[in-house]
Amino acid sequence: MATSGTTSFDLDIEELITEAYERCGIETRTGYDLLTARRSLNLLFAEWASRGLNLWTIEQHEQVLTAGVYEYNIPTNIVDILSAVIRSPQTGVVGSQYFDVTLNRFSQAEWLHTPNKAGTQGRPAQFYFQRTIQPKAFFFPAPDNATTYTFVYYGIRRIEDAGAYTNTADVNFRFLPCLASGLSYFLSLKKAPDRTVLLKQLYEEDWARIANADVDRASYYAVPDVRGNV
Repeated sequence: MATSGTTSFDLDIEELITEAYERCGIETRTGYDLLTARRSLNLLFAEWASRGLNLWTIEQHEQVLTAGVYEYNIPTNIVDILSAVIRSPQTGVVGSQYFDVTLNRFSQAEWLHTPNKAGTQGRPAQFYFQRTIQPKAFFFPAPDNATTYTFVYYGIRRIEDAGAYTNTADVNFRFLPCLASGLSYFLSLKKAPDRTVLLKQLYEEDWARIANADVDRASYYAVPDVRGNV
């Protein structure tokens, strides 16, 4: 038998809302039904930012550092920083060759108790990420003028807002079933409380399944210990 030959299935925001309402046993009849569902969808996206790591939202960013300046604004859509390095040109190498050194991350208390933050200069070795409305990164020691340092990091960005009903959701296609489950649960709190318990259970099951699958893969090698007991 013939198959479609396509792998482009997706749902726009209006279709997601319709699916969620149908799971609640309700048909969308008014513009307010769409409006309140879109609001719930944006709240669901905010909840996902606190539930765990969403691999499709991880992006690499760069910030060129200025000598003597230890405080920098980070884009407001960055939720957290996973890993970071200080990048500098390789000494004596012509071209685009560079050298990366891993940065250790300060806690808030460690940064607070760091003395002489601005006066100590060199190649930054540690940073503190301040998770405020305007995120900031603080470096110690402050960069010196010996070379050009670049802060390179993998950051978790916010999931984009739902926006227009004709948009598609800013999620990996594998998360669409979980997205529909989550939205139906959120809507049931307002529209179908008799189905809330069931829909919440389905949502949590869908989330657990996809969260376990959405993990980074790396090679793993096990070497047996063939030494005899001493």
